[in-house]
Amino acid sequence: MIDFFDVSLIFSTLLCSLVAGFLFSYAIVVMPGIRNLDDRNFIKAFQVTDRIIQDNHPLFLFVWLGSVVALIACAVDGFDKLHGLDFVILLLAAVGYIMGVQLPTIFFHLPLNNKLQKIDVDNVSDDNVKVARLEFEKPWNRSNKIRAAMAVGVSFLLMFVALRQ
Repeated sequence: MIDFFDVSLIFSTLLCSLVAGFLFSYAIVVMPGIRNLDDRNFIKAFQVTDRIIQDNHPLFLFVWLGSVVALIACAVDGFDKLHGLDFVILLLAAVGYIMGVQLPTIFFHLPLNNKLQKIDVDNVSDDNVKVARLEFEKPWNRSNKIRAAMAVGVSFLLMFVALRQ
């Protein structure tokens, strides 16, 4: 019989996997694609895509925040339902997701994104645009690759737990 734990595990796996796919897509498609643009157009392209997120797109918010809620609910309920290795793996997935995906987003990516959003690329010097890109692109990409790997790893762990139920 399907219970709350089963539903929260299914939703955790689905939503965390969607976040993993989103981060993975940025790592292998979006950022490498816009890397070939000149500095002004690179910043404009990132601003436009990031603006959709920052304007609280409802489906994006549902997936992003829902993944956290579902995973925490799953881990809390899993405390009573799982034992041994299964619970350790679920706990590792929850901690890894919070520490490796959500916290870097809050404390690293959002400040970088917000700083880039404030640049009026049409009204600043070429040097300022170049500096802004240099301060943003490599650190953001490096950290996003780590976030993507962590999110993929969490999805794998959740699938492992689900298959063992």
